[in-house]
Amino acid sequence: MRLKFRAARPMTRGHVPRCERFAPRMALRLTDPVGPSAASSTPSAPVAAPAVLLFARAQRLIATGDLPGYRRLFAEAAEIEDVHRRYEARMRLLEAGLGVKGRTPAAVGPAFAAVADAALRLLDAEPREPAVVNVAGIALYELGELTAAERLFAAAGRLDPELPHTQANLAEIARRRSAGLDGPLPLPSGVRARLKDLRDRGRRAADRARPATGLTLSLCMIVKDEEAMLGQCLAAVRDHVDEIVVVDTGSTDRTIEIAREFGATVLEREWIGDFSAARNVSFDAAAGDWLLFLDADEVLVDGDGPRLRELCGRTWREAFYVTETNHTGNLEDGTAVTHNALRLFRNRPEYRFEGRIHEQIAHRLPGFLPERFESTNVRIEHYGYLGAVRDAKEKSRRNIELLERQVAEGLDSPFLHFNLGSEHAAAGDSEAALAAFTKAWDMVRDDPAKTAYGFLPSLSSRLIKAMRLCGQDAAALARGEEVLAFLPGFTDVVFEQALAARALGDGDRAAELLETCLEWGDAPSGYSATVGCGTFLALSALGDLRREQGRLDDAEPLLHRALVEHPRFLGTVDPLAATMLARCADPATVVTTVHGAFDHVTPAARFMLALALYEAKAVQEAEVELRAVLDAQPDAAVPRLALAEALLSQRRYAEAADEALMVDAAAACAADAARSAAFARLAAGDATGAARVLDHARTVGLPAGEVALLDAWRAGLAGEAGSGPAPLPAAATEPLMTMLEALLRVTDVDAFATLVGLVDALPLADRERRERLARLYLRRGFLESAADEWIAVVREGPADADALAGLGWVAVGRALPEDALLFAQEALSLDPGHPAALRILERVHG
Repeated sequence: MRLKFRAARPMTRGHVPRCERFAPRMALRLTDPVGPSAASSTPSAPVAAPAVLLFARAQRLIATGDLPGYRRLFAEAAEIEDVHRRYEARMRLLEAGLGVKGRTPAAVGPAFAAVADAALRLLDAEPREPAVVNVAGIALYELGELTAAERLFAAAGRLDPELPHTQANLAEIARRRSAGLDGPLPLPSGVRARLKDLRDRGRRAADRARPATGLTLSLCMIVKDEEAMLGQCLAAVRDHVDEIVVVDTGSTDRTIEIAREFGATVLEREWIGDFSAARNVSFDAAAGDWLLFLDADEVLVDGDGPRLRELCGRTWREAFYVTETNHTGNLEDGTAVTHNALRLFRNRPEYRFEGRIHEQIAHRLPGFLPERFESTNVRIEHYGYLGAVRDAKEKSRRNIELLERQVAEGLDSPFLHFNLGSEHAAAGDSEAALAAFTKAWDMVRDDPAKTAYGFLPSLSSRLIKAMRLCGQDAAALARGEEVLAFLPGFTDVVFEQALAARALGDGDRAAELLETCLEWGDAPSGYSATVGCGTFLALSALGDLRREQGRLDDAEPLLHRALVEHPRFLGTVDPLAATMLARCADPATVVTTVHGAFDHVTPAARFMLALALYEAKAVQEAEVELRAVLDAQPDAAVPRLALAEALLSQRRYAEAADEALMVDAAAACAADAARSAAFARLAAGDATGAARVLDHARTVGLPAGEVALLDAWRAGLAGEAGSGPAPLPAAATEPLMTMLEALLRVTDVDAFATLVGLVDALPLADRERRERLARLYLRRGFLESAADEWIAVVREGPADADALAGLGWVAVGRALPEDALLFAQEALSLDPGHPAALRILERVHG
């Protein structure tokens, strides 16, 4: 029987159908990589006319038996100047020869001999072409030379282990031998005379078909003020490259010095607002056979260097995709997006970038030849999307300016608007992001070739997310269905749909979608998928949804599984701890459970656990976690402030003030820390210490209304208030009520008594002051005080539904249902739809 082959890519415009007799066991193509069609900003080019014309001519010559004419076509193909079009034409000629029609070896033998000869001639010039080795094996197999064919198939598989059908064809040879079908075929005498030569040449070609050695690799980079990250990047890769070329565009820190410490050639160039121009300078200066480009915030994963180096021997490839993990949010929370990134390619002068920003090079590569590309398991960690990094370098602002400059220069493409939307999203401007994503979507939506746009999956998921963030939840659900029709299995889209359904209040639909995410798992990296949408993010979201629905027994195992299986994602810590505490678990058990999910409990995990404990009033356990955080990170401002709040909750005022004052004045929460320190000093009755803290509070920007409130409290303690406090601004109202409630929460009645007098200094009507105090007393369980305030409101008149309803709630708290009903009915007589009164009726009637 004959071995069969198929094309490993679908036919597109310009491809010539192959002979049906050769479907579908042997593949002339190497693989189905995620190549340029999945990564470039534009669809691949159609097959060039020379290959099409030569293929058609070859078919006619083969059909008429004009084998000399067929052989001459290879000479014509050799004259094609472009190396990739030349290779394409030769492969089409070989395929035409394998498509010879006929039912007997005698009829087709001469054509297969011509194919074998042509393929082996090509391998004499370049033995490292798996597709050509593959064709030579097919031709010799069809001529009955099983041993030579077997060696060629093994060689093709050695070059490219992912080559389709190699093992199946080797198995077919073994089957043919075991069936006693390995004898000579009835071939024409002229062909038989050539068999030994073809067999010997085939064996030599198989022996030579090995990856190249001795090729060099250049690392090319562009940098500016990268001293914080450049060393980590270069340390990971320097032992695996032959040279490092760094183009510096104006650093003012130690970037250049660090680069030179690692042996880099540093080229200093003025920044002209064009990333492509800078990258191309580095490529022009590189001498390696291969070029690898990285940014300073990218790090080769430890252990992947040898695999990177091994790629340099695969000269049948033009470019390689690495698996890049883009860390987002904060590093310790485990959120990331993974995708295939083209980072390594042959050093050819025509391979150069274009575009001021989000520069592109894939369209310069031979995207019409998928076998020239390979997706690898070499991994790169990218830290440039971390919030702290982006904020420090103002990347979004800079990038938006460059993209808008391109628009002003007349560039109008879907890829540009996609990038603009991505930058607005990174900057937190959801409305602007949605506008840009929508414009990009409108430009590609009706394009029949839209799936060839490499950025389409990211555009689709980011558009749906932007719609959801802008409150367009129903539209986001519908858009998701549209996207899944042409991007099947894209879990990120289903995850966004689940969040939209939850926002719409459809918990059952949200749960169904999240379960679908878990069934599918994470989407392929070719979709630039968010890590976790099919695993920990979906598990955590489903658990949190069940918690929101009050299904705590269902929520806890889901959240616990999410944390145990994916401890790097810390977003599960808070909901898991909160769920356990809501189920009345002992705080110590909660701590043990959360800690048990980690080999090493990170400060971030402890901090999130502390927040959950604090909210559940397990303050002492929260304090332990916060002190552990600060032992590891003494300069961490937010945990320091949280510790001060935990100490305040225990009425340990002096310690709380000391902790709050340790927060750096430049920290974002410095004003909050000053407020807490002043509150602690005043609650302890320390007017002198409070005065010093207030000077600090003014310096770090505590709002004037709060400073006035705290200073009035201080003046009262110091006996400076005279006959009464000075009037306070309206801005002091909410802070004062918050501080009063904080004192009631810790039952510090003495401090409360010194502060509550300031309520009279607020610019409020007497009725409103009493109402606010009454609600405060009710929330904290001081029922008699609440009743006194509402009774005073009722007595002063006119009748007040709020006050009557408030008295009804006081009666509920005192377990006086008849009185509660009476007050509620009186409130409803004044306001038939009064919500508080209606809730009393529901409570009393069960």
